Amino acid sequence: MRRTALLVSTALLTALLPFAVARAADNDPPPVPVDRFEGEVPFASQPAEGIFTWGGDSDDPPALRLAARSDAPEGAKVLAGTYDISGYGGFTHDYAADAPAHDWSAHKGIRFWWDGQDNGKKIAFEIKDGGADGEASELWTTSFTDDFTGWKQIEIPFTDFVYRTDYQPVGGIDHVLGLTQMWGYALTLPVGVKGEFAMDDVELYGRADQSLRASVTTDSAVHPVREGGTATVKVTLATTGSAPVDDPVTVHYETAATGTATPGKDYTPVSGTLTFPAGTASGATRTITVPTLKDRSAETAETIPLKLTVTGAKPPAETPQIVIDAHGLPYLDAKLPLGKRVADLLSRMSLAEKVGQMTQAERGAVGEGADVTAYDLGSLLSGGGSTPTPNTPAAWARMIDGFQLRARATRLQIPLIYGVDAVHGHNNLAGATIMPHNIGLGATRDPRLAEKTGAVTASEVRATGIPWDFAPCLCVSRDERWGRSYESFGEDPALVQSMETIIQGLQGAPNGRDLKDDDKVLATAKHFVGDGGTEYGSSTTGTYTIDQGVTKVTRQQLEAVHLAPYRTAVERGIGTVMPSYSSLDILGDGQGPVRMHARGDMINGVLKGRMGFDGFVISDWNAIDQLPGDYPAHVRTAVDAGVDMMMVPYGYKDFTATLADEVEAGRVGRKRIDDAVSRILTQKFRLGLFEHPYADTAGASRIGSAAHRAVARQAAAESQVLLKNAHGVLPLRKNQKVYVAGSNADDLGNQTGGWTLTWQGASGTHTQGTTILDAMRKDGDVTYSKDASAPTAGYDVGVVVVGETPYAEGVGDVGNGHDLQLSAVDKAAVDKVCAAMRCAVLIVSGRPQLIGDRLGGIDALVASWLPGTEGDGVADVLYGKRPFTGQLPVTWPRSEAQLPINVGDASYDPQFPYGWGLTTGTKVPSGGAATLKALGSAAAAAERAGADSAGRALVTKARLIVQEKVGQGITAAIAKPFADADHLSLTGRYGAAVQKLTEAYRVG
Repeated sequence: MRRTALLVSTALLTALLPFAVARAADNDPPPVPVDRFEGEVPFASQPAEGIFTWGGDSDDPPALRLAARSDAPEGAKVLAGTYDISGYGGFTHDYAADAPAHDWSAHKGIRFWWDGQDNGKKIAFEIKDGGADGEASELWTTSFTDDFTGWKQIEIPFTDFVYRTDYQPVGGIDHVLGLTQMWGYALTLPVGVKGEFAMDDVELYGRADQSLRASVTTDSAVHPVREGGTATVKVTLATTGSAPVDDPVTVHYETAATGTATPGKDYTPVSGTLTFPAGTASGATRTITVPTLKDRSAETAETIPLKLTVTGAKPPAETPQIVIDAHGLPYLDAKLPLGKRVADLLSRMSLAEKVGQMTQAERGAVGEGADVTAYDLGSLLSGGGSTPTPNTPAAWARMIDGFQLRARATRLQIPLIYGVDAVHGHNNLAGATIMPHNIGLGATRDPRLAEKTGAVTASEVRATGIPWDFAPCLCVSRDERWGRSYESFGEDPALVQSMETIIQGLQGAPNGRDLKDDDKVLATAKHFVGDGGTEYGSSTTGTYTIDQGVTKVTRQQLEAVHLAPYRTAVERGIGTVMPSYSSLDILGDGQGPVRMHARGDMINGVLKGRMGFDGFVISDWNAIDQLPGDYPAHVRTAVDAGVDMMMVPYGYKDFTATLADEVEAGRVGRKRIDDAVSRILTQKFRLGLFEHPYADTAGASRIGSAAHRAVARQAAAESQVLLKNAHGVLPLRKNQKVYVAGSNADDLGNQTGGWTLTWQGASGTHTQGTTILDAMRKDGDVTYSKDASAPTAGYDVGVVVVGETPYAEGVGDVGNGHDLQLSAVDKAAVDKVCAAMRCAVLIVSGRPQLIGDRLGGIDALVASWLPGTEGDGVADVLYGKRPFTGQLPVTWPRSEAQLPINVGDASYDPQFPYGWGLTTGTKVPSGGAATLKALGSAAAAAERAGADSAGRALVTKARLIVQEKVGQGITAAIAKPFADADHLSLTGRYGAAVQKLTEAYRVG
């Protein structure tokens, strides 16, 4: 069936295709084909022109084919496909990158035929404007709904497209849909359902008018003003390419009586017309003023819509609103006690407003933020990699201020609380100071340093307008096959507890008095409880093997291992707690495995009840969707279990409607809702958000500063654990010729690991920092060959930096495409260099790597963990500027078959025990057994006196004596008491610790 046959008459077309659109007007230019799907555009990718698929993972891209169809609207073939998408997926037609971009500016819009399946799903349609090529262009988007059956021609005027705010591949180009340099289009298919589709004949249609090239915008969608003040709204003309307008543009304005403010009582109505004459340049601005009136009554906020009618240009996407600020109400009085402010505000809230406060959405889901107002949302977040464009401190602050402005348009003007996963520095921000991951901080055994890293993180996060950090992770990692193990400070709850000084770095004083400061943030203890103890093979999430699985423990084990860090966190005043995705199976309680988001006995009973936690509980990302039952059951179960705020990134509309229905039906109690909202409001008041909702960027100049990087450098240095040092290979000397090799020597992305700029992280350079190689070049005579292919003769020593590439969460689980072995390339580099010269091997990884088969050929071995952006810290210990002082925060296994293996196990025979760590900066005390005896007596005395610093120093001396004697002859009989000693030292039992070390010494 040919186009000519279809267009013989409107009557015939309508009979054949009941949803077809009318024929274009006679004065329109002829349609311009973009895709006929007859094979003229191949399935290919850049730089050639082509159609290609994409998706969130390997299963998400749709399967496409050119299918012969007798009912094809044009030609003989159509583009057909099937899809089953869990994350995101679709396809793109990109023009060739090595050819000029196309000019679509003469046309009204783009249209195509779609074979409707009547599934009610929205399909996003995107066009690519400006930039270098199809993959470096501005993305403009709209959507249509598949709510019909059979072929229908979908016409989309270019005026319907809006700039994408959730994702842009490059920095903003000009935020104007130019249409003169177009690189193609893309379709995003529905998620969560299996489906099929067919489309045909993509073409440009119609004649462009000036409204495609000119638009009228206002400086904001919301204009708050104090009662009695005058609101000022700036109206700006913008044109494609900044060309003057050919025809006049008029803007008629009038205050509409449809708002909550009363004309004549709350404001003076205004109306009029603004004119931009022909020839007006782009960027010209006019001003509208609206006077408000003052009375003596206390009031909530009131709105005045400003209706704009535009001729000759595209109107603003939204009707701007003037908001007369709430005033005179007790909750707004900063002098009142916090409890009275909370109670007063709560008493004024509707159910919808309360439900909104319990809701957290992803920034990418709310676009410019109108839904913040519409749904009274209490919180937004950035998931991993969800950043503004460009990714700068100023852009973060502008974005968050824009969202806070939306909250000002709500009746009670309750500010948003914005959250982000800053788990090792402000890791979503390009150029921020990136700390070692927690496993490296655990290796430092330095609580004061942990507090400093938290303070740096808080300072950089708050300076971008973010008051809430989803950190620290207080998991006690018991199995290094877990993809989140690097988020843990270690395998010993005593070590985790000792490093919780980071909470004071983030929040300040335990009573919350510092939270209002411009360099503090609300912290989050996660993931409550037992996430680090999940059993290998118990996960039911996709291809995960251990993450989000089941933790099986006795009640005693639960209390001693996994709950202990939360007792400390509550004592330190932690502001929020996040439950774990995982399930908890307490042996003997008869419940079996229960998802933590459903365990009211633990959240309400233990955390809020017994421990006295007075902050609020925030769910993990879409975690309630993993609970049993239908969606109302998910909501009801989690709220009743004690979860106060739900992280429902893209499902906030369903959540708010469902929770309100559950309350109205009496299935969720209003008292429970009030408790949740009171907890949330309390933290917002403590943060000072009611007085200062917008970003305080005074500290932005400190982001990535030398002072902040000095803290990260110190942390990187102290995190380095020297496991072996035969022949005194380390520290290196400046006059040595050093041969450097290995995949992780010069890769900042591998060095920083997951949760860096994106959720999973990535290899390569994507932020600012110093690689280990670059740092070494500052200190010595270095030659680099990544794969050790360069000649190895003539060098004094080799340094081979190997290890893992980035991952996060269950994606990084061993068995899910990962293992604990070095790559074949890394093994080859180690073998070649270490066979040619004395060598030191550095392992940059989130967990121990199995190295035992090569240990004999390696002179020095260093666990470098994931040191962050400051490779100088690693070079500092390599070249002796700082001593090696780090100790293993986890047990280093001999084989994967040993896992899980942890300090305190009855059977314990590791490659290196928990707590092991040689030093290059302290002379080992002489005297052997006699010295140990004396150290034991002194340690016991220090313990009795409560002299913790002295006690720890005495234990360290004893440890060094044992390590020197044992060397690499570590046996089970040595390893067990050695590891036990470190645990005892962390719990303040210094005399017993030296006794255990003495036991190891005697065996050795």
